[in-house]
Amino acid sequence: MAEKIDLEASKNEDHNKLAVSELHKRLVKVYQGGGEKHIAKHKAKGKMTARERIDALLDPKSPRIEIGAFAADGMYKEYGGAPSAGVVVVIGYVSKRQCIVVANDATVKAGAWFPMTGKKNLRAQEIAMENHLPIIYLVDSAGVFLPMQDEIFPDKEHFGRIFRNNAVMSSMGITQIAAVMGSCVAGGAYLPIMSDEALIVEKTGSIFLAGSYLVKAAIGEDIDNETLGGATTHSQISGVTDYQCKDDADCLKKIRAIMDKLGKPKDAGFSREKSAPPKEDPKEIYGILPDQRAKPYDMRELIKRLVDGSEFTEYKEGYGQSILTAYARIDGWAVGIVANQRKVVKSKKGEMQFGGVIYSDSADKATRFIANCNQKNIPLVFLQDVTGFMVGSRSEHGGIIKDGAKLVNAVSNSVVPKFTVVVGNSYGAGNYAMCGKAYDPRLIVGWPSANVAVMGGDQAAKVLLQIEVAALKGRGEEITKEREEEILGRIRKKYEDSTSPYYAAARLWLDAIIDPLETRTWISMGIEAAQQAPAGREFNMGVLQV
Repeated sequence: MAEKIDLEASKNEDHNKLAVSELHKRLVKVYQGGGEKHIAKHKAKGKMTARERIDALLDPKSPRIEIGAFAADGMYKEYGGAPSAGVVVVIGYVSKRQCIVVANDATVKAGAWFPMTGKKNLRAQEIAMENHLPIIYLVDSAGVFLPMQDEIFPDKEHFGRIFRNNAVMSSMGITQIAAVMGSCVAGGAYLPIMSDEALIVEKTGSIFLAGSYLVKAAIGEDIDNETLGGATTHSQISGVTDYQCKDDADCLKKIRAIMDKLGKPKDAGFSREKSAPPKEDPKEIYGILPDQRAKPYDMRELIKRLVDGSEFTEYKEGYGQSILTAYARIDGWAVGIVANQRKVVKSKKGEMQFGGVIYSDSADKATRFIANCNQKNIPLVFLQDVTGFMVGSRSEHGGIIKDGAKLVNAVSNSVVPKFTVVVGNSYGAGNYAMCGKAYDPRLIVGWPSANVAVMGGDQAAKVLLQIEVAALKGRGEEITKEREEEILGRIRKKYEDSTSPYYAAARLWLDAIIDPLETRTWISMGIEAAQQAPAGREFNMGVLQV
């Protein structure tokens, strides 16, 4: 028996390490931005790349996490693609102060804004506002990508929302620093000037509502861009910028000096003790997580490899066993964990394989636990591997809808920060109840094993097959067994491609795809950020609180 388990663990380990290796290969490609040719052209102007600027700005050897590295992955192919949506977003430390940095990547279409660029910038601002994090903009952008202007310009969550957020953050007392290190044109020119302090780099930085060509066309004035809106103009004549910098390095040095003087942030009062590593080896996660998403495993074994000392106190351990609820610490921070269980267990009802399904008793338990964490001011961590709520007459008669609604209500109204890790499946209403993107987790990440969809691939493919076959038969076509198998394979392939974690990350349904070994860092840095923003209201579940 032990040999069988070891063989299974070895098989799982090989599968998951290959998935992590694929993740790193994809990241290396993303980090190249617009490619060697565009990078060389960019550096020929005396400029650092976006990632080099961030490296020089952040404290050496300090931890960092990147938001949306895979944003726009596989999208905009007709325009040559837009790696990372043409903007790099990192949470890190500048002069020992945690902050979020947003850097345009001018090697990608001159830093132009695609629709996903706008969405990613808004996500960065959302994180800053939720956590009262200082935000630093490293501006180098040609403005809106005109061929797609209708998808980036006028709506509530488009380009203009950025400047609205600048104003709101200013009123909230959130520090905003903008460095103009390249182009900053048209409407985009408002971003640095709506920040608290603005810096501009000589010769490469420029700010204007209209460039020299448009000025000539509009009013007939002949003027070059440097005289129109360069560093000397805005630092010594217009007074638009506050600091004139010799080059990128000088600019980044000045930002570090400004950050060094910030006052101490507020404290939300989350409990933290000295950090301790898990006693169980985190690398064993690779052998525990199955190579196939339908296979059972014990979520407790994963939790042991994520929490300090591999110790946790389980709440209502024998009740509602398809969801685990437990108190623990991660990197010293107190957390409440809500996790789906996949293993086969024996109960009074007999042997059951939960498979990530949420039952009424599990929903009830999780609801109570979330309320307890809110009362105790303990951040919540959701570990998702959920296929949905239990269906069938027994569940319906038992009130599964009402119990599920209570859980969704508790997640929605929680005032303590929430963090979501998609370990495996994340299907349908289970995604919602376990704090999917729509329920405002401070950060949401997926492991390479994640799947995000309305339902599993096999079930969805069979439903779609029935619809397509019925339509073909309605047109008088005869469907053979072979033709049906061909249609099913095509549908399954297309559906499964759209449920991969990379598809989700490209659309920012996930903030990142991470190696499981990075999970503790993401949660710890997320709680540290949230520590700066005390809750503005009390926890109240409304009409479903009883």
